[in-house]
Amino acid sequence: MTLHIPFDNSYARLPAQLFTAQSPTPVAAPRLVAFNHALAQDLGFTGDFDDADLTAVFSGSTVPEGAQPLAQLYAGHQFGGWNPQLGDGRAVLLGESNGFDIQLKGSGPTAYSRRGDGRSWLGPVLREYLVSEAMHALGIPTTRALAAVETGEAVYRETALPGAILTRVASSHIRVGTFQAVAARRDIAGLQALYEHAVDRHYPESRSPTDFLNAVIAAQSRLIAHWMSVGFIHGVMNTDNCAISGETIDYGPCAFIDAYHPMTVFSSIDRQGRYAFGNQSGIIVWNMAQLATALVPLMPDQDLAVTEFTAAVHSMPAQIEANHQKLMRTKIGLTSQQPEDAALVQDLLDMMEQQGLDFTNTFRSLSDPSAATQFDDKATFTNWHDKWQRRLAHEDSSPDETMNAANPVLIPRNHRVEHMIQSALQGDYAPFNRLMQALSAPYADDRQYSDLTTPPIEAERVKQTFCGT
Repeated sequence: MTLHIPFDNSYARLPAQLFTAQSPTPVAAPRLVAFNHALAQDLGFTGDFDDADLTAVFSGSTVPEGAQPLAQLYAGHQFGGWNPQLGDGRAVLLGESNGFDIQLKGSGPTAYSRRGDGRSWLGPVLREYLVSEAMHALGIPTTRALAAVETGEAVYRETALPGAILTRVASSHIRVGTFQAVAARRDIAGLQALYEHAVDRHYPESRSPTDFLNAVIAAQSRLIAHWMSVGFIHGVMNTDNCAISGETIDYGPCAFIDAYHPMTVFSSIDRQGRYAFGNQSGIIVWNMAQLATALVPLMPDQDLAVTEFTAAVHSMPAQIEANHQKLMRTKIGLTSQQPEDAALVQDLLDMMEQQGLDFTNTFRSLSDPSAATQFDDKATFTNWHDKWQRRLAHEDSSPDETMNAANPVLIPRNHRVEHMIQSALQGDYAPFNRLMQALSAPYADDRQYSDLTTPPIEAERVKQTFCGT
């Protein structure tokens, strides 16, 4: 094999209690489904490799030279309940290349599998591959998808399903729950090592745990605002699914809003609506409070730590709101800020909620003269439209240009993702490949993909999304 990956595995040099050395489990009959050649180039891959080489490595059947495979320890609050030991129960970090983690997800049992099989079935692998790459194209911080491989083995959930492995790329897989796990064990040396590693890797300008906490809060504040601006619902915002880097991680029961309602929930395991669309801003503040608690032992003056960390966490709602309002202003063509802008945006969202309008299509239609046709209550829209036009008169830039750069034409609509998965289960990858191509340019108004902009009819509606574990 001539595939060369320039590994430099800094996480493997951390204290041994933070991970378990763990090779992936080879599979019976792997087949390469998708490979991200552009991302591989960014990661520094070289050599005269072919699909057989890629299949061997990204199925876990061959460990490439220089890799130091391991499963990471972490803990977490899951739906508010504390779980002291989670960890990579079905994932193995091969190593780091050009500063990015390369992780196999669904690669077999690990020391943290908790009686699970360590595998994934094909549906969640294709969903994460497609949605993470779509999020990247939308300009939202995210993990990336490098490869998807069928394993040739069955995975048993409610029934037998085809197995698959996703290769995920991230600036790291360090989570809030990683810090929580070490802090809960009162392992101050391990906590200090993890903190120094995270600072060096993500926030080298930080000079103290307070600086670090503020940097993570700022990154998460930007991320959540981005989610809200495109109607994205993560679905399972547990602290173990919250990356220190500020990237979107773990696309389990994720979904995008069709008809706008702030309390929309899709996740089948979110029975109380804890992670509903409109709750995401509050939940991320709660998650950052858990990170702050885990960092307290690193401060020599812990009373001062509580004071500084509390102030940092309490500053977060205003940061999220400022980021969110900036993005929402651009969605209605505004690049400057006026006191009435927040109410103008909220009035539009209220109309969308009351009339059950599609979130993505309504915003995109604002740059079209026929926008009023989206609204059943024409009088209310006309009143809002007149206020909006008066506000636009104070703008120097082109509102259409601003809106078209902020409002995607295409998102990974839930019914399209489900159709893609069902087709793949029948051996037909054409819908997957077409969606991948369309979603690589989500702001382009390409008529060949106009059918992908259509909201679901009642028979197509996806009412629940699932984790896949």
